[in-house]
Amino acid sequence: MKPWQDFPPALARAVHTVLTDIDDTLTTQGRLLPAAYQALADLRQVGLRVIPVTGRPAGWCDLIARTWPVDGVIGENGAFYLWHDPDHQVLRSRHWSQDVDRSQVAQRLAAMRDRILHEVPGSGVASDQFCRWYDLAIDFCEDVPPLPAPEVDRIVAIMHSAGMTAKVSSIHVNAWWGDWDKLGMARTMLAERYGLDWGRAKEQILFIGDSPNDAPMFGALPYSVGVANVRDAWDRLEHRPGWVTNARAGAGFVEFAQHLLALRQR
Repeated sequence: MKPWQDFPPALARAVHTVLTDIDDTLTTQGRLLPAAYQALADLRQVGLRVIPVTGRPAGWCDLIARTWPVDGVIGENGAFYLWHDPDHQVLRSRHWSQDVDRSQVAQRLAAMRDRILHEVPGSGVASDQFCRWYDLAIDFCEDVPPLPAPEVDRIVAIMHSAGMTAKVSSIHVNAWWGDWDKLGMARTMLAERYGLDWGRAKEQILFIGDSPNDAPMFGALPYSVGVANVRDAWDRLEHRPGWVTNARAGAGFVEFAQHLLALRQR
């Protein structure tokens, strides 16, 4: 783990794409503050490709793709990506699984929701569950009192016992039936939308995140960054970022963006 201030200028100048988590990376205590939003715009203003990669739901991603200064968004931990087509002024989407019956998925997710709420007292359903397409988000600290780590692990174990993929973020446990993740859809989106081969392009891509569900991205990219609160989850990370900011959450993202832009001018 190295301080973000030590990132080499030559590597910064080669970067063409910034992939970023949202919760507790861009946001601070659940809020997207003006400085973090401006940092997104500043990165894009200099020609960098900026794409949030998040566990947040389709409903959030619709708004993000339409209104934020970004090139698109990967949602529900890789289940889809959305982008706003400026030539035709429409929102477009690409789903990992093209032939899924979402009504059947909703029924299965509801049954799993009920089981977890019964077996893990104090857990809750994420407030944004109503606008999810593919996954179940169980809240363990966003709108409910924080659950102890063993109870979070218990939620994950129940999901695994039902054959689900489960990922822990800084606020939710997200689970789904399917083989996608943040990394797989990031590779797919960059190939399909921009003609980028991951193997050749990965040294020109930066990812910034903070939690265990970001570990595949940390592991797949040689140059990845954690905001300072990534240290809170350090022992739960299968893969860790190479650099860490001094500041936490949204302030850490601002630090990341400002230093990246300064390095590119050297």
